[in-house]
Amino acid sequence: MNPLKKLVTKLKEGNLSELLSFFDFPRKIMTKYSTPKLKDMLDAGVHFGHRARRWNPKMEKYIYTVSKNVHIIDLEQSEDLLKKACEALFDIAKKGGKVIFVGTKKQARQIIESEAKNCGAMYITERWIGGTITNFDVIRKTLDKFLTMIRNTEDGTYEKEGYTKKERLLIDRQIGRFQINYGGIANMRGTPHALVVVDQRRERTAIKEAKKAGVPVIGLIDTNADPTGIDYPIPGNDDAIKSIALIVNALAGAVKVGYEEFEKDQKEEAGKKLKEAAK
Repeated sequence: MNPLKKLVTKLKEGNLSELLSFFDFPRKIMTKYSTPKLKDMLDAGVHFGHRARRWNPKMEKYIYTVSKNVHIIDLEQSEDLLKKACEALFDIAKKGGKVIFVGTKKQARQIIESEAKNCGAMYITERWIGGTITNFDVIRKTLDKFLTMIRNTEDGTYEKEGYTKKERLLIDRQIGRFQINYGGIANMRGTPHALVVVDQRRERTAIKEAKKAGVPVIGLIDTNADPTGIDYPIPGNDDAIKSIALIVNALAGAVKVGYEEFEKDQKEEAGKKLKEAAK
């Protein structure tokens, strides 16, 4: 078949995968992350803000209207800003940057932990330990102690060194406490490259530390929040589980694809070096 007629046929059929292969597009375009549409956000209740009397005037530009004394968020802005936030996270992850997801409110904890683990990011779901970013040298000592205790427990070092059963039990309990507060950032080795937060009001300390260290902040912010310290604000319901899950899933998806691209680039670079060394 004539190439031009073949192209027209593919356009009529709407066969995107074959159409892209016709132009020999890079495969990575096909694996690009996706973001939710307006209907998805509407179904998840992302548009519901707080009662009008509980608002922050700085959020006015993101509010569409008031219905039954409840602020309704402008989802068109939310959709656009979510795309920008995802793009920023993708670019950071594509370069191998470290991302921390922070969500300590009850509704967000399980979602944050699950999505962060799935995309290969770090997370904090219990409480932000003061100095996690701005006083990392001290935090690093705690993390090293935590990892050493886990390693010694798993390889039987404590038992070989004559620790009693009671002493080992106390160590296990200490590891449990460490796991709650530091488990999600156990492999942290320096200042992160991005911070993702759910609920600006609750995570003020984390945001303050990030800003002081020059770390960009991506945040899901409700109508009672102050967007001033957020580099990539995403106006939306930060109380409903469905809303949190939808937004965090999109952000984590961007990070995951970014890390996949980073690993691919690393492998290609390693392959080139091996070929050059073999010459």
